[in-house]
Amino acid sequence: MADTKGKAEELKGRVKEAAGDLTDDDDLRRTGKAEQTSGKAKQAVEHAKDRVEEGIDRIKDKVTGS
Repeated sequence: MADTKGKAEELKGRVKEAAGDLTDDDDLRRTGKAEQTSGKAKQAVEHAKDRVEEGIDRIKDKVTGS
């Protein structure tokens, strides 16, 4: 399951960073980089959560014989 909120935040950060580059605005550039990092972290957490849930499902299947 893709984390669309995290991906959207990452993309929004890329746009802000690019705008900061174009306008030579260091604050906007830093904000963009921070949003990218936050978005990537959210995606990583969601991915890890999905992997744990898959592992739990496999264990349940083995225990119940499904």
